Amino acid sequence: MIRKILKMGDPGLLRVAKPVADALAAELKPIIADMYETMEASKGVGLAAPQIGIDLRIMIFGFNENPRYPDEKPVLVTTLINPWLETLTDETEDGWEGCLSVPGMRGLVPRATHIRYGGTLENGETITREARGFHARVFQHEYDHLDGILYPQRIMDMTKFGYIEALFPDGPLAALEAD
Repeated sequence: MIRKILKMGDPGLLRVAKPVADALAAELKPIIADMYETMEASKGVGLAAPQIGIDLRIMIFGFNENPRYPDEKPVLVTTLINPWLETLTDETEDGWEGCLSVPGMRGLVPRATHIRYGGTLENGETITREARGFHARVFQHEYDHLDGILYPQRIMDMTKFGYIEALFPDGPLAALEAD
C-alpha cells in the first residue's frame, strides 16, 4: 500500500525514532512492504519509517536507476532495522540533496565521504558495510530521519537551498519534479 509521506513541518519528522524490539516481528513485514511501494511510487532512493508516520528505526534505500538522480551509480537495495553509523573520515563533500518530505526542493549538503554502517536485515541477519560517495550520502540522509533531522538543517549556505525549477531552470529534474 502506498502511504502518505509526511512533509517538512510535521512534528512526526522531528522525533527520534524508537528501536525495534524484535527485527523478525511479523508486523514489520507489511510496514516494510509499504515503505518499498511508497518509495518506488515516489521515485525515491530511500525512505525512513518516520516519513510515513511509523516511529521505528527502520530505513530502506537503494536503486538500480533513478530519474531523480540520473548520474549516480546504483546502490544496493537494502532494508535496515536498528541501523548504526560510524564516520570513518573528517573529510566531507557537498552534494545536492532532495527529499520526499521536502518535495520540489534541493539543497547543497555536506556529508562525510567515507562511512561504515550496519544493522539488521529483514531475515534477522546483521550486516556491516563501508560506503563512499552517493551510497554514503543516501545512507546518512536516511539515518538522519531516524534522529529527527531533515537535510535543510544540515545546509551551511542557505543561498544553496531552493526549488528545483529555480535552482536548475534548464535541468531535466525541473520537469520531473512537476509530475
